Amino acid sequence: SEKRLTVPPRFQKELQVHLSRSSSVDSNDNLTTSIAETHTVASGPSAAPVSEVQSRIMEILSKRSSGVWVSKMPQIYREMYWEELSTAVLRQLENWPHVCTVEKVHRGDQMDGLLYPAKKIPPVAKSDTEQEKASQNVTSRADPLLKPNVETAPASLSSDFKQKVVNILLKYSSGLWANALPKLYQDTYQVKFPEDVLNNLELLSDVCVVDYVSEVPRKAILYAKPQRCIDENLNVTEKVQRHDGGKATAELQHEESKDQYPENVTVPPLIIPSEGSVSVMVLELKNTNEVLIYVGKDYSSAQEQMEDDMKAYYSQNSTVSLAQSLSVGQLVAVHAEEDAWLRARIVSLEDDRVCYVDHGFSEFVESNSVYKLQKQFHSLPFQAAKCKLAGLEVFCDDPVLVKTVESQTCSKIFAVEILEKSDIPLLVLYDTSGEDDININATCLKALYDKSLELRLQVDALYTNVRVTSVFSDGSLYCQVPSKGLSRLSEILQKLEDYFHYKQTSEFNVSLPFCGKICLFPSKGKWARVEIRLIHSRRALDVQFMDTGTAATVKISELREIPPQFLREVIAIPPQAIKCCLADLPPNTGMWTPDAVLWLRDTVMNCPEFSMKVVKQNGSKGIAHVYLFAPENFPDVDRSVNRQIKKADLWKHQKDVFLSVTPSGTSSTKAMGDAVSALRLTSGKLEKSFSDSAREPSSAVSTVDMPPPLLLSKTGELMDVYVSVACHPGHFIVQPWKELHNLEALMEEMILYYSRAEEKPVNIEKNKLYAAKIENQWYRVIIKGILRNGFLSVYELDYGKHEFVSIEKVQPLIDTFRKLPFQAITAQLAGVKSQQWSEEASIVFRNLVEKKPLVAQIQAVSESTNSWDRKIVTFLVDTSHPDTDIWIHDFVSQSLVEFSKDD
Repeated sequence: SEKRLTVPPRFQKELQVHLSRSSSVDSNDNLTTSIAETHTVASGPSAAPVSEVQSRIMEILSKRSSGVWVSKMPQIYREMYWEELSTAVLRQLENWPHVCTVEKVHRGDQMDGLLYPAKKIPPVAKSDTEQEKASQNVTSRADPLLKPNVETAPASLSSDFKQKVVNILLKYSSGLWANALPKLYQDTYQVKFPEDVLNNLELLSDVCVVDYVSEVPRKAILYAKPQRCIDENLNVTEKVQRHDGGKATAELQHEESKDQYPENVTVPPLIIPSEGSVSVMVLELKNTNEVLIYVGKDYSSAQEQMEDDMKAYYSQNSTVSLAQSLSVGQLVAVHAEEDAWLRARIVSLEDDRVCYVDHGFSEFVESNSVYKLQKQFHSLPFQAAKCKLAGLEVFCDDPVLVKTVESQTCSKIFAVEILEKSDIPLLVLYDTSGEDDININATCLKALYDKSLELRLQVDALYTNVRVTSVFSDGSLYCQVPSKGLSRLSEILQKLEDYFHYKQTSEFNVSLPFCGKICLFPSKGKWARVEIRLIHSRRALDVQFMDTGTAATVKISELREIPPQFLREVIAIPPQAIKCCLADLPPNTGMWTPDAVLWLRDTVMNCPEFSMKVVKQNGSKGIAHVYLFAPENFPDVDRSVNRQIKKADLWKHQKDVFLSVTPSGTSSTKAMGDAVSALRLTSGKLEKSFSDSAREPSSAVSTVDMPPPLLLSKTGELMDVYVSVACHPGHFIVQPWKELHNLEALMEEMILYYSRAEEKPVNIEKNKLYAAKIENQWYRVIIKGILRNGFLSVYELDYGKHEFVSIEKVQPLIDTFRKLPFQAITAQLAGVKSQQWSEEASIVFRNLVEKKPLVAQIQAVSESTNSWDRKIVTFLVDTSHPDTDIWIHDFVSQSLVEFSKDD
């Protein structure tokens, strides 16, 4: 009995109920022992207290709102928390209405039960005796607390309230779940929804249809009735009880009138653009799930116009009147400071506080500055919108995080990436004001780092047992140094390993990847932390391993979410990889040669540990300049890795050092000229030089291991195409529309393959096929020219573009990627006179067709030995307009000739 007194007060009632029944329970019932002696309700040496068990059950049910079989609960509990759930707890569930709702069900000859999340029950004043009696007679259906409490719901609702509900329902023609109504109501009108109404939805039956889809738990869908029926039902006299300062005033009777209540006019919702760049200004935030933003310049200009119109109307119209019979949630016009007129919503009548719906802030106003808002000022959506910041949802109320986000964002303008469109959209904010775009969500998440686990290198300090984890092509490398943070990381990753051993990891598949998101990735038989850096497609993305610095392209299906119970621990550990560079190397080495990079990788990656001396640190978080030593060479600087690579003959950029074929200076210069011509097709002279070079016979390429030629439609037939490049009517590139999905799949596979393939020097030959990495994508290319200083001129065989690329970015094109026909088709517009096109005409034509799906009608085909040299003459038709098809050659003939000049 002495121990029993220490049970938390909220569980005293359950404890007494159980003990009062203990005489009818088997004397070996371990629940009696566990509660009375150890205050736990789970078995095992590390059993949890009552409060934690209840919290865990609520967490399980919150993820399974459709219900959980009671008989399955022990297994689910064991998988999530690695503890056994006592069978006695299952019998106790009926006595915990604040934890769950129990529905008993017959399954064959046995009685089972379904568990649902607890219902939100309005408090009812009862004596201690009544509470004790109620708790001792609980069943899933007989407990009065589990039934709707009609007594606490108002006998009738005001017409004003009902109309506001209707305004919301009209936006959801397919119906709205009743349990979603309170939040929508509060977000729309800034007033708390009376939750008692949910327990007696019949009070809304005169304005909406209530469709009950489930009794336990009680679920319903609401549909707005036709407006005519609503008007008839609302156009009656009703009693409205008003509260002023918390005291009830006299009951008033009045006739509802739309003119008297202008807030009944529905204001259209704010729609954030889905295409193009979107910029927002952050106004304020309560937490990271409720960030108030001000959207884009187009919206603000419309708002400025509206507020100018309001100022003109209210300043010059002598008939405007002060708002009468104010109510909380009502829309009004406020004469604010600096003679501005703003739209606002009444927040409180007690202190005359309003919220400016287009600016997002609240303030106190004088009653003589509040006017009736005219209907013409309802057409513009409220310009201040709420949003959530992706990746921060779990920590949305953390004071350190909120303070950091506030300091980084408030009153600043950002570009946004919209991940989810909803009433409160999910966003990623980017600061684009500097040279590099900064992911604000990811930056602010670092505020949760445990500072005691950060490793700060000291200049002139010596470190042993250092492991080099990655080497990059610019000679920089990442190292791991033994530390408290690294030890803590090993512990938490082992916990995750044990946890996933008993779980289906597919439950944690990443469904919504975005840049800056931290996930788990299986690497070398263990789980590793990775941060998403770039999303290529629906299947492939780039990640950086947080604790090794390694960059890789992986499949989205390989990533896993961090389980919620481990999330804070995982996030709190700062990255354990330190970026370094080798000190004392010649300052003018320029670009690292492939040989130098390979030598460094072979030297440091094949050695399990090094010693390291820090000689310089660029800032507290900048790159560290270090000496690396093999253990047997420490601390002899002359035998350091730095001195070894410095003495090696790896830095001399001798003439044509990268070239396996040595072209003459003339041919090399010509190759550069050809590439420049292709890259800068803007002036007539450059375009003519390209056309001339294109007519020169190209070197024949061996047909061994070549893809089959692309099949074209017959002359005169129609073919759906996509114009990938448009120089002028005499030269553009089309791709067959029906093959684009195959090309996209090929590109994804190339990204995944080459990101994991070992980089090695490649024997480069002109007019041979390779894979080249250009702006984070891998393309099938043919080498058109070999230039000095390690650069190549290449032609993209699927997109028709000429590019320069470093020799380091070129790899062999394996057979797997030689099966799909090359997709780029060189084309000339039919129906127009061949001529030299002016720069102006070329720009207009490019804007008309480039990056657009069109219909082609091929008139002639000029065949060639190499498929990429084949050329077609074709009409182009734009069929995107609803009323008419536009033949591009007609437009060119009529509109572009004036820009052109004769040969």
